[in-house]
Amino acid sequence: MLQDIYPYKLENHYNPEIKAHDNDFVLVFDKAQVLATVKESDNSREVIFPTLAELKIMSKEIALEDLTYLFSIKNKNDAKMQERYFLYQSKDVFHIADNSVYSFQDMRTLRESETPPKYRLLAIYTGKHLADWYRDSQYCGRCGHFTVHSSTERAKVCPSCGYTIYPRIMPAVIVAIRNGEKILLTRYRQGYNHNALVAGFTEIGETLEETVEREVMEETGLKVKNICYYKSQPWGAANDILMGYYCDVDGDDKIKMDNNELKYAEWVKREDIELQPDENSLTNEMMKMFKEGKL
Repeated sequence: MLQDIYPYKLENHYNPEIKAHDNDFVLVFDKAQVLATVKESDNSREVIFPTLAELKIMSKEIALEDLTYLFSIKNKNDAKMQERYFLYQSKDVFHIADNSVYSFQDMRTLRESETPPKYRLLAIYTGKHLADWYRDSQYCGRCGHFTVHSSTERAKVCPSCGYTIYPRIMPAVIVAIRNGEKILLTRYRQGYNHNALVAGFTEIGETLEETVEREVMEETGLKVKNICYYKSQPWGAANDILMGYYCDVDGDDKIKMDNNELKYAEWVKREDIELQPDENSLTNEMMKMFKEGKL
């Protein structure tokens, strides 16, 4: 999955004392796109982000106070290897020179291209999660005052009323519903076009198991039993933490598909499962585990 980057490790401890150097990477986002380039060689493709030095050439308006430290990525087998990542959120339209090797790349395209190294894909998705939060927490939700960075933790603080805003992480479930040697596959009505599983966000007052039951009923009209937790995954593209569950259909297996959410929902045999075009998602891993008879 996206977070499986060993021997690399994401070090996301917040440290406001870290200042950007010219060789540090800077993430710049425009909606679902990130400023990057893809370096190709005979045997590999590598996504590369602009360094601060390169960004200064592209935009002379950049100042160190415009940069926010995000995280570092280290290699457990190489103590000298460390990439530090900073966020730049332009107040205006970010202009790229015509002769620049960098351009805004679609995150999903980079993900599906299996462009190595994978740890840089994790950097993109984690950076996007934080970029969205920093963008949306510029003002206090209580009094409307402009917020400032906390000096002790990853948070925004209102200097007027003292309200503290922490990064928003939305819990959601991915559900693999088994029916003997078949599994229920879905496809969303809008957006992602490949096979998926039932999924949805947890509502206030719900347990995760209750979310599983509700989402399955809402999207497919099915009842389920034997709900069993599998694994979790951070998914920064939607500010989620995904929790994967397997369960079994309980009783009638006739599907009553929610046509507003889905365009496809069918029972599929193990050997007929068509996986997603990349192996970065929890959904794909869960489908693969069932296809191979492991769950």
